[in-house]
Amino acid sequence: MSETDTSKHVRKTRTGKVVSTKMNKTIVVAVERRMAHEMYGKVIRLSKKYYVHDETNNAREGDTVRIQETRPISKLKSWRLLDIIQRSEEAEAEAEAEAVAESEAVAQPSTSV
Repeated sequence: MSETDTSKHVRKTRTGKVVSTKMNKTIVVAVERRMAHEMYGKVIRLSKKYYVHDETNNAREGDTVRIQETRPISKLKSWRLLDIIQRSEEAEAEAEAEAVAESEAVAQPSTSV
């Protein structure tokens, strides 16, 4: 490569829905795409699952997330979580319940003697 060639590899990004969070620091994201059938022209939906690295374990099932291609992290993982675009309704309810429980624990001092 010459010094004038400053182009860098542009990493692919995809948007999909989290379908599993059962592993530590790993989520499974289903990315759906639509295409026309070659012969018949009918629009069909195709989906592919990606194993994605989630360092902070923030994503929950049902969240819509943006992922980016990265170096291979393990045998199956070569994508990482960029950001959570939209939280699922279940995840929002779970977060609110945690906040309420936390505030109640702080409000009630322990009276053990």
